[in-house]
Amino acid sequence: MLKGDTLGRVLFVDLTRRRYWIEDRSELFEENLGGVGAGIRLLEELCPQNADPLSSENPIILTVGPLNGLFPLASKMVALFKSPLTGNLGESHCGGRSAVALRMAGFGALVILGASDIPVYLAIHGERVFFRDARALWGMQSTFTVGRLIREREQGAGLRTIMRIGRAGENLVRFANVMVETYRHFGRLGLGAVFGSKKLKAVLISGRRSLPVSSPKLYREVYDEIYREALSPVMRKYHDLGTQENILPLNRIGALPVCNLKKTSFDAAEIFSGERLAEAFLGRRLGCAHCPVGCIHLAALKEPYEREPFFYKTTWVSYDYEPSYALGSMLGGGKVEEFLKLMETVEALGLDAMSCGVVLAWATEAMERGIISPDDTSGVELRWGDYAAYRKFVFNLVSQPNDFYRAAALGVEELSSRYGGEEFALAFGGNEMPGYHTGPAAHIGHLVGERHSHLD
Repeated sequence: MLKGDTLGRVLFVDLTRRRYWIEDRSELFEENLGGVGAGIRLLEELCPQNADPLSSENPIILTVGPLNGLFPLASKMVALFKSPLTGNLGESHCGGRSAVALRMAGFGALVILGASDIPVYLAIHGERVFFRDARALWGMQSTFTVGRLIREREQGAGLRTIMRIGRAGENLVRFANVMVETYRHFGRLGLGAVFGSKKLKAVLISGRRSLPVSSPKLYREVYDEIYREALSPVMRKYHDLGTQENILPLNRIGALPVCNLKKTSFDAAEIFSGERLAEAFLGRRLGCAHCPVGCIHLAALKEPYEREPFFYKTTWVSYDYEPSYALGSMLGGGKVEEFLKLMETVEALGLDAMSCGVVLAWATEAMERGIISPDDTSGVELRWGDYAAYRKFVFNLVSQPNDFYRAAALGVEELSSRYGGEEFALAFGGNEMPGYHTGPAAHIGHLVGERHSHLD
């Protein structure tokens, strides 16, 4: 359907040598299924057998597919890498403007090789790649601040994507993620740690190409049909309540993980429900590029300033089912405001919310059973629903002041193998469990990686 398609063009960037080049690899997209298939082939070619996931040998492959940039709903970019959390294939999907930006820059894939000797970020503007010094950004407390500073410095507003890591990625927490734009992520399996190992703080991509089609009439017909289906009742829940709508149904059938799976239904489920959050906290809905659904839900968290009555700080916090399970019901929380504060902290530091919540839940149960004590956690006493303690724990998890937190940064499976309590460390092949406890088939699916991205 496309005339002069650029999908087969692959941009290679070598951080070690500060060089880049473009290759025509059209066969990857012709012989394999979509961006995932092409990316896995590149990973097979470029990642040596037995490579350390945190070494310069581990490449980062970012790919899109033939529908990206053309049709509604086709808004995801995929990252392929060797996971530092599991030692196995890392596959992570992300929306925002990432996929469209790469296509508009004229590529179907971006391959990042080697490692820098100093912190850098890549600014990719079309076919030009700039290696920017990022030492001033390294160590910043918040991924939100990093994104703002790069936005102010670089051109391409409205047509660009900005991917960046937080302090968790810099400190090689094995389940660190990569934040994209402000409210999307390459989550799960530790891509943020791979960025950190390469001293790669961020990647900006902008482009101004178009994708001319060979038959505009046929394209318009297909586009309109997909657009109508995207706005059909089947997709309505994603716009109205988002995946947060899952809370109450899962709670009713006893499939909602609560307190590290000590329970599977939650007395406070109603206050975390999509319905309740929409009524009391929902401030905005956003959509990824080329997607009309608008499934991104932002809560407006209002906090009063000290000694300033009637003046409030408003923080926008993105929420979905998975982080709400992991940082909400999994921790026995009962206060939505405190949950949102923890969520904002996890986002700012660049942690995967699901893995982080499972580590927190294991640590709470381990302290409850006497397996660990406040001596291990630098004085942090963990109790179900104590969000002030959880926030202290998360900051320590990232800064890693002692052996316990250094072990926690390796994931719940490794942490429990060192301290005991492996029978209630909820991980599948090293990856912390997702939020669906719907029966043996679901757990087998998680174990073998049957589901993509946020679940496998």
